[in-house]
Amino acid sequence: MLEVPLWKKIALWAITLALAAAAIPSLISPAVDGMFADGDAPQVNLGLDLAGGSHLLLEADPDEVTAQRVENMEEAVEAALEDASPAIEFGDTSRAGGELSFMLDSAADIDRARAVLEPLMMGEGLRREWDLSVVDGQRMVLEPTDSGKAVALNTAMEAAVEVVRTRIDGLGTREPTIIRQGDNRIVVQVPGLEDPEQLKELLGETAQLEFKLVDKDALPTSVQAGIAPPGSQIFPYSPESNFAGGFEAVERLGGIRGDSLIDARAGIDSRNNENIVSITFDQQGGQKFAQLSTNNVGDRFAIILDGEVISAPVFNEPILGGSAQISGNFTAESANKLAIQLSSGALPVPLTVIEERTVSAELGADSIERGLIAMLIGSLAVIALMIATYGRFGIYATVALVFNVLILLGMMAIGNFTLTLPGIAGFVLTIGAAVDANVLINERIREERKRGRRVVTATENGYKEASRAIYDANITNFIAGALLFQFGTGPVKGFAVVLIIGLATSVFTALILTKMWVAGYLRAKRPADLNI
Repeated sequence: MLEVPLWKKIALWAITLALAAAAIPSLISPAVDGMFADGDAPQVNLGLDLAGGSHLLLEADPDEVTAQRVENMEEAVEAALEDASPAIEFGDTSRAGGELSFMLDSAADIDRARAVLEPLMMGEGLRREWDLSVVDGQRMVLEPTDSGKAVALNTAMEAAVEVVRTRIDGLGTREPTIIRQGDNRIVVQVPGLEDPEQLKELLGETAQLEFKLVDKDALPTSVQAGIAPPGSQIFPYSPESNFAGGFEAVERLGGIRGDSLIDARAGIDSRNNENIVSITFDQQGGQKFAQLSTNNVGDRFAIILDGEVISAPVFNEPILGGSAQISGNFTAESANKLAIQLSSGALPVPLTVIEERTVSAELGADSIERGLIAMLIGSLAVIALMIATYGRFGIYATVALVFNVLILLGMMAIGNFTLTLPGIAGFVLTIGAAVDANVLINERIREERKRGRRVVTATENGYKEASRAIYDANITNFIAGALLFQFGTGPVKGFAVVLIIGLATSVFTALILTKMWVAGYLRAKRPADLNI
């Protein structure tokens, strides 16, 4: 029988009203045409096509990935040959042409050097990522294989996506879309950010931080002329530094890289009120920094960011705490930006903006207005048809339809989901699905009455029989929505979110809520017949 216990009624009404209430902040806030806004309460996020914002297409140069990989291999090769027992002497190192070559001092060390370097050439799963050859009797050449290049590019791009995501999150934006496109491109869409310049500046810098010892034997005249001593390289000073326009020669190998950082925060030096960035190394990086500072007390070291020297202070004493400060004529804004870049990690490869689009908030508001008008007209037409066709049961379906929209909106707000323009289409589709369920129920009740069933029995059988078809239809739609969500991107995924949630809310309102209301009506009025 259509029995609904009191506790169940209370629970159903509590769930319904709570979810509907969660939709209110998204409906009454004045942000976008009076419909949505940011705030402390759970609210629906708007996608780029509704809120406006910035669209960037970033591209990485595969040759840059290869060049960085060869540089990393040079340090690994130097360490491996020096750690051999006895050490293998070599010199005349070159990284030209995307390959690493060096000359052994003695041809007798070729076999020993090959054995030492063999483990460095293998990747995961015993996959060879480097080829080793010997030319001119004593020169060894390491060249990355095609598979090694592909693995390195894929690894760099995966890491770049995460760094980009972390940096954008640091701006306080909501629900950015960050996806890979092809082998070496990343699509970035940030709703609500109509000026892409800040975004381009943040993503256009790799934030590769290095600490290298200054070559104290380099001649100042040679350095200013761009002539680097053997084993050193020259970097220009940052335009914001005190030595803008100058150059510094640093030792090419050794030093510490910024990938050892675990934290970076903007702050103010209490001694001189300068804006600084405080950095903290991980355990391994802290130990290396302590060793570097201990072994070079009294020597200068350069702090290099993206190929430019910020400053070159002196190690006055060993730095043993794993922490340091970076200063360099920062403003509060530039210090905060650098802290975001460093804390998010260095981009493993520079990214170039090759496409840029801006969607204005006015276009998004217009899309919302048109979508809401379409949904309103469709809803009113459906409501009129349902009431005219099914009378009281049509009114129940109408009230359920209203709750369906509110609950759907509330669940999206609670789940922090993003509403896109296709998502509005998903709303309209949800309305149709919810009404379709009520049509099936009402028609089944009609059939049961025509067969001579009593009112209560006909109603109970109508809900029972119709529920099978409703569940079957919604399960197939759920599978389609889940596949769209899993493999779709951007607006397609936004449509899938609304579709999946809408399926659940339509079943809840059409089957469970209306059944509770109908049961209450039949118990209270005990009608001899149904006007349906």
